[in-house]
Amino acid sequence: MIETNRLYAAPLDNVRWHRSSYTANNGNCVEVAAVPDLPAVAIRDSKNPEIPALRSDAGQVRSFIRALAADALVEA
Repeated sequence: MIETNRLYAAPLDNVRWHRSSYTANNGNCVEVAAVPDLPAVAIRDSKNPEIPALRSDAGQVRSFIRALAADALVEA
């Protein structure tokens, strides 16, 4: 598990943001980046990059993506 303070204190100024190859060229997408020196991922809205990015443990993000692909998310 990643220490929360380290995760949110990690700078994202010089990270390389990535978009899916399936993204349309309308700027309406989600971008992801590796968090420096941590096994974590930052996620942001490409239309509003100035808003703080969501940060999460890389394993949790992988589990979420697998659940999306398997259509296994359950509504609360």
